[in-house]
Amino acid sequence: MTRRYFVPDLPMLGGLVGLPEAEAQHASRVMRVQVGDDLVLFDGRGNEANAHFVEVGRRECHCQADAVRAVNREPQREIHLAVALPKPDRSRELIERLTEMGVCSLTPLIAQRTQRPPTDALLAKLRRGVIEACKQSGRNQLMDLRAPIKADAFFSSCTDGTRWIAHPATDQLTQDNAASGTFHAAIGPEGGWTDDEVKLAVSQSFKPVDLGPRIYRIETAATTVAAILAT
Repeated sequence: MTRRYFVPDLPMLGGLVGLPEAEAQHASRVMRVQVGDDLVLFDGRGNEANAHFVEVGRRECHCQADAVRAVNREPQREIHLAVALPKPDRSRELIERLTEMGVCSLTPLIAQRTQRPPTDALLAKLRRGVIEACKQSGRNQLMDLRAPIKADAFFSSCTDGTRWIAHPATDQLTQDNAASGTFHAAIGPEGGWTDDEVKLAVSQSFKPVDLGPRIYRIETAATTVAAILAT
């Protein structure tokens, strides 16, 4: 399997490329790469390039890259999720799954029943998890992990596309009621949405959608919505 590494600024016509420090350390200390080994570089904006290592050190690695090519592995629908994140260990797994499934952006929500908003340190770790998931899955577009926002501000900020809020309703969410285009979907905290939050979302053209007869944990609900939209 060809190794993949993230380099945010790839030379369009190819050339000598230095890996970022975190990527270089992973390549040399974990993967034990050697001069001459092949790799693929990606920039997180949809581009990748074949390359091979020409210098390997403990903190620095350099490679010779071919010309960049655009390789699109994104789903047909543009998926934007807003999620009241669960505990850190569960959030990390959630980030990996949503990145692999092609979610375009994830906005951490601070709802009325949110117990602990995500810290800056956790968000930094989660953004690193986005990179790792792209490396593993072959995705060339980084999922945009945005700054946390209060739920009411998020509902008011969405002005385009189809808008859903995961909440018990008469309409059960299936692939049949997912049209093409842009989607914004909100997943609430462990204690659920308050009535005021649901009313506000509905007033901003969010449609309540039911995920089935069982009550899902946050990460299960978010992954279910992403799976339906990414198909």
